[in-house]
Amino acid sequence: MKVQRSILAVVLVSLLAGTSSVASAQDSGHSMHGMHMPEIVIPAGAGYTKADVEFMQGMIAHHAQAIVMARLAESNGANPQVLKLSRKIDQSQVPEIQIMQEWLRQYKQFAPDTSSWQHMTMTGMLTTAQLKELEVSKGVEFDRAFLKYMIMHHEGALKMVDDLFASPMAGQEVDVSVFANDVVTAQTGEIGIMRRLLAQLPPK
Repeated sequence: MKVQRSILAVVLVSLLAGTSSVASAQDSGHSMHGMHMPEIVIPAGAGYTKADVEFMQGMIAHHAQAIVMARLAESNGANPQVLKLSRKIDQSQVPEIQIMQEWLRQYKQFAPDTSSWQHMTMTGMLTTAQLKELEVSKGVEFDRAFLKYMIMHHEGALKMVDDLFASPMAGQEVDVSVFANDVVTAQTGEIGIMRRLLAQLPPK
């Protein structure tokens, strides 16, 4: 894949628009609300599967919502450690979205844009009510809500990777395999950090 993994200056059009209108998330699986997704056609002899394509499409929406969540930290008075983590999530997942979009385009598959989080729901994504709670929380209450919901969000991404590798022949294409394993490494580490930060917050 001819995509550099360095941090890229990417403008995410409409990423922060309409945050209160996010589609309701479901417990598991993929769901789409008002978004037309072309049928996935896998050419004969392709080295990737329908599950690979669905994983990349779904993870774009998943990442995009995480970035929306992370960008609330500064304006909502997050503490310095939570703010540092939120910026790390933002700066790492922005170029990962572009990596996934380029992979899909390389194989002539539909590549959702960064507004797709408002129409596609996957495991761990916040519901409308949960996102609204995060938006209105301030200071330590924001820190608590952010950490709780981002842990849930990251655990959803890990479940998506598990589902990918559980699908017959999926996760074998080299770029999908590398990317999925990178997600596990990064987000497992961040979950550990978030649990420690959550434990350090003053009790309610």
